[in-house]
Amino acid sequence: MAMSKSKAQEEVVGQGLFVEPGLLAQLIAQQVQLVLEEQLKAHLGAERYERSDGRAGYRNGYKPRRMRTAAGELSFQVPQVREGGFRPSVFERYQRSDQALIAMMQEMVVKGVSTRQVGAVLEKLAGFEPSAATVSRAMAELDECIAAFRTRPLNESEWIYLLIDARYERVRKGGKIVSQAVLVVVGINAEGRREILSYALGDSESEATWGEVFADLKRRGVRGVEMVVSDAHRGIRAALGKHFQGVAWQRCRVHLMREMLGKAHWRDYKELIKDLRSIFVPEDAAACRAVAQEVAAKWQAKLPKLSAALLDGVDDCLTVQCLPRELRRRLHSTNLLERLMRTLKTRTQKVLIFPSEASCERLIGAMLMELNETWQSEEKRYLNVEARERQR
Repeated sequence: MAMSKSKAQEEVVGQGLFVEPGLLAQLIAQQVQLVLEEQLKAHLGAERYERSDGRAGYRNGYKPRRMRTAAGELSFQVPQVREGGFRPSVFERYQRSDQALIAMMQEMVVKGVSTRQVGAVLEKLAGFEPSAATVSRAMAELDECIAAFRTRPLNESEWIYLLIDARYERVRKGGKIVSQAVLVVVGINAEGRREILSYALGDSESEATWGEVFADLKRRGVRGVEMVVSDAHRGIRAALGKHFQGVAWQRCRVHLMREMLGKAHWRDYKELIKDLRSIFVPEDAAACRAVAQEVAAKWQAKLPKLSAALLDGVDDCLTVQCLPRELRRRLHSTNLLERLMRTLKTRTQKVLIFPSEASCERLIGAMLMELNETWQSEEKRYLNVEARERQR
């Protein structure tokens, strides 16, 4: 029996969307503050500044309150009333440390698709049905938090290396289920630290789509790029030529090997993989080319198309040979992004089909933001840039 969409979404929540403090703590604080205001409105029987004979009291400022959760210590401003007697149920319901509160906020991100679904989560959190305005405000604040990450300035450092890749998600759009490309850019700055610089949804990996991503990066302050690592997609190549003219390009070796395997029979895979790997063992590019010529000659009779494609593409895979050996392992492929994409897949595949582009962007944005915060907390740098300086 096929799994329902709601059941799949619940499994995403169960697996734990967030694993580190950061975004989740911020979202919890925002949403609980909204619930406090909603509960006060229900207690008083009137909106803020509303004149009504049926009021049960009047507002009297706020009192700070802290709450410890698995996402960290959260701070709130609890509204007060003059006559007293207002006790927010959110604190009684979830105490000072409760995983249920964390799970609710995770569910908020996953189900942040419609006011009805978000309203159902807030209703469980608050203990009564919130108003449509409160639900809309909750969704807006959640999206603003992720949008701030997506549009943040990037001019505080030079971004020496860029790694770019894409994966595809199924999204309902205009009454149809379509495949949407999720484009992701990771940058490594002059200090050797990695950061997720951008992500976007597009109909395809076209020149226009990637061009918009690259133009946005430049508007936000990306500068000093010396090398870009990606696969050989035509749209990427064309957009790079327009927006990062003169920047060195490293073709992902893993993608090249996959392309070569696609031209061979599975019985030849083991031998062919060994031969392809041997190409990149030598230290200098000239020696690598010589090995590539030997490999191409070996397979010419049996797989002529493979030999031609190998000779045509191997030079673009040798750009990193001009770098110190310490840097090549990190930059000869998009393996960093491959791992990131697998992390996204473990979550998004449970959703099956996203009901809208906004829901897809929301879930992926939240995951990327949290992963980026994890990277920022790492003590060890991703690249040893001192080796690059010594080479100069």
